[in-house]
Amino acid sequence: MSYTFPVKPAPALTKDTIQFFRELVRNNNKPWMDANRERYRAAVVEPLRALLDRLTPAARKLNSGFVITGRANDNFSRINRDIRFARDKMPYRPHMYLLLSEAGGEGGQLYAGVSADAVTCGFRIYGGSRTSPLVQFGRVRGRDNPQWIERQERRCGGEYESYWYSTEKGEWTKHKGWPTAPEQWKKLQAWIVRRKFSPAAATRAGFEREVAKVFTDVYPFYEFTSSPKWKR
Repeated sequence: MSYTFPVKPAPALTKDTIQFFRELVRNNNKPWMDANRERYRAAVVEPLRALLDRLTPAARKLNSGFVITGRANDNFSRINRDIRFARDKMPYRPHMYLLLSEAGGEGGQLYAGVSADAVTCGFRIYGGSRTSPLVQFGRVRGRDNPQWIERQERRCGGEYESYWYSTEKGEWTKHKGWPTAPEQWKKLQAWIVRRKFSPAAATRAGFEREVAKVFTDVYPFYEFTSSPKWKR
């Protein structure tokens, strides 16, 4: 599937986007954020909105049901942290995500995340409640279709990193690799397939083409874990 983008548009993400997060890592406190609030809007919020605008036609072609409002929670993560139950009390997240998903919020997501040292793009899903798509049918598909996952590993394993999470003795535990064994899906709580870009690559003109390609490559994982209409 191909998409038409403007010819060599100015970069959506810039060096200022990355630099903002680098400084936030060193100054994660309210006085610093208050002094840099306008910079946050100019260097982070507006570039991510521009990236979403450029990606919208490609996203609509993948899935016309994706919610695209340009609002926090729908398409953007919040930078403020809920520190009530956090071990550290840093009030801000040193990263921000652009998100694409269908209404409901418990299924998988296509995402692009910006942090101090990298930009990552890919697919992710978390178990959530007992009525979440992963719990309802994603785990069953994973258990019953190991050969499909093995094919996806052969297709994407050269460019994409895969890892998944389970809960072991009450602890959230990360596992590297592709969950191809049926017993892994019985305890799988989350699955991430992503590609990592350097800040230099992510701040070049036309980066939205790279993101659109990633979204196309990982969209089958979204359907596999989140769509009741998935077909082999």
